[in-house]
Amino acid sequence: MANIVLVHGLWSDGSSWAKVITELRAMGHTPVAAQLSLETFDDDVASVRRTLATVEGPALLVGWSYGGAVIGEAARGVEAVKALAYIAAFAPAEGESVSGLSRKYPGSLISAHVVVAGEYTYIDRDYFGDVLAADALPEDVAVAAATQRMVRIGLDRVKVGSPAWLDLPSHYWVSAEDLCVPPVLQREMAERMGAAITEVASSHAPLLSRPREVAEFLDAACASVSH
Repeated sequence: MANIVLVHGLWSDGSSWAKVITELRAMGHTPVAAQLSLETFDDDVASVRRTLATVEGPALLVGWSYGGAVIGEAARGVEAVKALAYIAAFAPAEGESVSGLSRKYPGSLISAHVVVAGEYTYIDRDYFGDVLAADALPEDVAVAAATQRMVRIGLDRVKVGSPAWLDLPSHYWVSAEDLCVPPVLQREMAERMGAAITEVASSHAPLLSRPREVAEFLDAACASVSH
């Protein structure tokens, strides 16, 4: 059994992991979700490191979507992190940004449905499911849309340093029906990381639609975490 630290993406918070946490606890793991401010990239990295500091023993660090960029930075120099897991997540290399990677291939619906509100953005609530979670239950989509966090503009433009995936075992869940992060980009990032790849016909948010399968993926990834 392992410590598992979960990091959410944009327009969400730690509660997006709720169903996965329930499944992981049933398997005997000890999951905890970080809460990102979504104000600055440095703040988000610091938040994950604070959460990691509360965990005793080795840990699997998990990032979903934008959270993948955060864990690549947050894990550097943290001895407790023994492996990384990415769920439909960005995995920028040194000098890359989430924003830059997101423009590499067509296929994302975000630009069509993102709403600018002053210095922040959110996803049009009427289209939240279409964009992020087309395969999730309508009530789960409605709650996720209603509770989404607003994101400060420019957060995703930060270029990262040397990522931790260069030095740690990595596992990557490719969402083959993703309308946020094109699957071709996910496969490309996973392959250059040398990650163990699992591909599932899911939307961008399998946390909502396939929590049991996500938990099983993370359970398997825990084999890389030595106690």
